[in-house]
Amino acid sequence: MGRICELTGTGPIKGSHIWRSGKAKKKGGIGTHVTAITKRRFFPNLQRVKALIDGEVRYVRVTASAIKKGLVTKAPKRTWKKPVAA
Repeated sequence: MGRICELTGTGPIKGSHIWRSGKAKKKGGIGTHVTAITKRRFFPNLQRVKALIDGEVRYVRVTASAIKKGLVTKAPKRTWKKPVAA
C-alpha cells in the first residue's frame, strides 16, 4: 500500500540526514563539521478516516493537514438501533 493521500495526492519526499560532530563556537568549541550525509524519506502524516464520498461512507487514508483544512466531510453518527424482540 502506497503512502499517498487519497485527496491531495501527497506522498513521501526525499531528503537527507546530516551527521555533525564537534562543539558549537557559541558553546566554547571550534565549530561543528559535517561528517556524513545519508539519504532518507519524509512520510506524510496519514490518518485512516471514515468519510462521506459520493453519498456513501467509506474509509480513506488522508493527511492530517487535509483534515485540518476541512477537505474531508466526516461520516454522520449511526442511528441504527437493534430491533426489539416480540
